[in-house]
Amino acid sequence: MAMTLAEAAKLSNDMLLVGVIETIIKESPILQVLPFIEIVGNGLTYNQEATAPTATFYDVGDVWTESTPTFEQKTAQLKILGGDADIDNFLLATRSNVQDLEAAVVQLKAKAVRHLFEDTFINGDSSLNPKAFDGIDKLCEPSQTISMGPNGGTLTLEKLDELIDLIKGGKPDMLLMSKRSRRILNRLARQSGAFLETDRNEFGQMVQFYDGIPIGICDYISDNQTVGSSNDCSTIYAVQFGEGGVAGLTAPGGLQVERVGSLESKDATRIRIKWYAAVALFNKVKLAKLIGVRP
Repeated sequence: MAMTLAEAAKLSNDMLLVGVIETIIKESPILQVLPFIEIVGNGLTYNQEATAPTATFYDVGDVWTESTPTFEQKTAQLKILGGDADIDNFLLATRSNVQDLEAAVVQLKAKAVRHLFEDTFINGDSSLNPKAFDGIDKLCEPSQTISMGPNGGTLTLEKLDELIDLIKGGKPDMLLMSKRSRRILNRLARQSGAFLETDRNEFGQMVQFYDGIPIGICDYISDNQTVGSSNDCSTIYAVQFGEGGVAGLTAPGGLQVERVGSLESKDATRIRIKWYAAVALFNKVKLAKLIGVRP
């Protein structure tokens, strides 16, 4: 069963782990909703639906023809991400009355893990960095990619609607974009005489919606991509999350916080945050992208 990090935190009795998870998901629209599937082994081989089966009408006595879906076999390998946080014992003993030094150091390391995951979730390419997993930009199929033009172009609501319509089996669960693209979308909404809907999510944060779809902002979607002769382009992603769409993969236990203990080489105590994780796309029509979005 797929489970988000937020749900996993509710089932944990390790307060340090709960604190790390809360830090990681606090400012990440992706990790707040991305479900993770626990797998045994170092990877998952799965069948991605390529074409859907068909049905037709028949007359009495007609010969029925068989139609089955076709699949492509994909493999997602778990990758190791994380980092060590060293807490100096002298500072821990002399300054803990000012603030919880251990909590502060671990919190900063947890944010670093979040930044790395978000960056890889979008831009990961195992052909360029074999230690990383493939992100949604690489996982997205060419048939699910549309462009603002040969050299990019200014975003239009019609083109955004076209992107949304590429997702089959319901609306996207999220539109992922850069802050610049969100500003452009806000301007387009105002020009059309309307405003983007705004509401609070389950974490108490204000979220904007376009056509009822939450807008997620990711700092790792570049505004300097090259499309044709333009090098000031960005990408907007439409994503449907879940076991039949885009889901995270993790080893049993998920995100882990490990107390390594005292170090021999220096007067410090080490805490390790580690995560064996990857991303899988189970159905190609659950992910789409619009490239060439210019200012």
